[in-house]
Amino acid sequence: MSVKRLIVRKYRNRMLRIVALAVFFLFPQALYANFDFNANCLKAYQQIFELKLSNARQLLQAEKKINPDNGIVLMLENYIDYFYLLTSDSKSEFDRLQQNKSRRLDLIAAGDKSSPYFLYAQAEINLQWALIRGRYGEYMTAAREIRKAKVQLQENTEKFPGFHLNAKGLGLINAFLGNLPDGILKSTLATFGIKGNLQAGVAMLDKLSANLPQSKYAAFYDEVVFYYVFVLNDIAHSPQAYAKTMKYTERISDSSLLKTYLQALVCSKNAHNEEAIAILANRPEGPAYQAFPYLSFLSGLTKLNKLDYSSSADFNRFLQENKGVNYIKDAHLHLAWIALLKDGTAAYSAQITKVKSQGYIYQEKDKQAQNEAAAPAPDKALLKARLLFDGGYYQKALGVLADHKGADFDAGRDKTEYYYRLGRINAGLGKEDDALSAYQNAISLGKNLRYYYAANSALQIGKIFEARKNPSKATAFFNIAVQMKNHDYESSIETQAKAGIKRLEGGTN
Repeated sequence: MSVKRLIVRKYRNRMLRIVALAVFFLFPQALYANFDFNANCLKAYQQIFELKLSNARQLLQAEKKINPDNGIVLMLENYIDYFYLLTSDSKSEFDRLQQNKSRRLDLIAAGDKSSPYFLYAQAEINLQWALIRGRYGEYMTAAREIRKAKVQLQENTEKFPGFHLNAKGLGLINAFLGNLPDGILKSTLATFGIKGNLQAGVAMLDKLSANLPQSKYAAFYDEVVFYYVFVLNDIAHSPQAYAKTMKYTERISDSSLLKTYLQALVCSKNAHNEEAIAILANRPEGPAYQAFPYLSFLSGLTKLNKLDYSSSADFNRFLQENKGVNYIKDAHLHLAWIALLKDGTAAYSAQITKVKSQGYIYQEKDKQAQNEAAAPAPDKALLKARLLFDGGYYQKALGVLADHKGADFDAGRDKTEYYYRLGRINAGLGKEDDALSAYQNAISLGKNLRYYYAANSALQIGKIFEARKNPSKATAFFNIAVQMKNHDYESSIETQAKAGIKRLEGGTN
C-alpha cells in the first residue's frame, strides 16, 4: 500500500470518529434508550406483579440481547429491585442495589424525549427508591426523590395528557404527602414547597382503577391496584379498604402471590380474619415465586387472633426464613404472648429477653414491641380480648371481659386498657353509646400515661361523632388526640386525628 493511500485512509478514519462523536453529543437519543414496551417486556412486567421475579429477570436478559437500547428494560429492572427489597426486607441488599438507581437514570436521560415513557420511567425509579428508603429512615434523600418524581410526572402530564399512567404516581404522591406524619420527611418536603392532598390522591387512584380495564393501559391494572390498596389501607385507613380491595383485586390472577399479600393483609386488618387465614393457606407456591417471609408472619398473626397457639410455628418459620430487619421484635413479642397464655410467666420472660436483644426498630410495630417488653407482663384476660378484637371476633372478646369490671384491675395501665378494650369491642358490635362511655373512662384514667389507650380512645370518639355528622364534637376529640404527647403510636394516632380535622374542615393538606 502506498504512503499516499495510507495517509488518506488514516484521515478518513479520523473524520469518521469525529462525525461519530458529533452525533453522540448532538443526538444522544440516536445511540441510547428507545422505549419499546413490547410483548417480551409486557410478559416480564406481568411476571413481576405475580412476584415471579426470576422469570422476569430471564425475560429481560433475552430482551437486552434483542434490543439492547430499550429503556423499558431499565425501568423494569428497577421494578424487580423494588419488589425484591420489599419482599426480602434486607438492609444489606438495599445498600448493595441502590447504586443501580443513578446508572439507570443516566441511561434513560439519554433516551428518546419524545416518548411518554421518558419522564415516566425516571419518575417511577425515583418514587420506588423513595418508598424503600422510607423503611430505613433515609428521609432526606427520599424527600428529594419524591420531589423529582412529582415534577417529572406533572411535566409528563402537560406533554402527554392522554398518558393515563401519570395519574398512578401522582395519586400515590398526593395521598402519601397528604397524610404524612409530622417529622423530618414532612418538614424537608415543605422546604421544597411539596404538599399533597389525601382525598385528591384517593380519588385519582379510584378513578384509574375503575377505568383502566376498559382502556389501552389495561395491562397496568395490577400495579395501579397495588398502590391503591396500599393507600386505602395504610395511608387513608379507609373504612372502605376491605370492600374496595376485594372488588379491585378480583380481576387479578389467582397465580399472583402479590394478590395473596394484598387480600390477606387487608382482611387481617379489617375484621375478616377467617378469610385472611383461608387466603394464606391457599397461596400459590413454587420455585418461580420470590421468597416472601412476611406471609408466614401474617399467617401467625391471623391464627393467633383466634387464639390458635399453633401460630407459634408460623412466627418461628418467619424468624428462620427472614433475612430482613423488620418485624423481628414483633414476632418475638407474639411468641411471648403465646408462651404467657399457654405456659405462664417464666416462658413469657424467656421470649421477652429476645424482644429486647434481637431485631431493629425501624418500624413502629417493632418500637412498640420494644416498649411492651420493658413493661410488666400483660393481664391474660386483656390480652385475649385484644387478640380476639384484632381478629374481628367481637362477641368472643366481649365474653372474655364479661366476668370482669374496672375495679378488678390495678389503677394505671391495666384499668385504662380494660376500658379501652371495652370501648373498641362495643364499637365493633355497633354499641356506640356503650363504647363512648368506656372510651371516656379510658381518657380520664390514661391521659397522663405513656400508653396509647387514652389517645386512641379520643381518636375513636372523634370518628364516631364524625359518622354521626356532629363535626364540632368530632373535631374536639380529634384535637384531644393530637394534644396528647409522649405515648405509644403517637405518630400514627396524631396523623389520623389531623386527617380527621382536615376532612371536617373541608380543607386541603
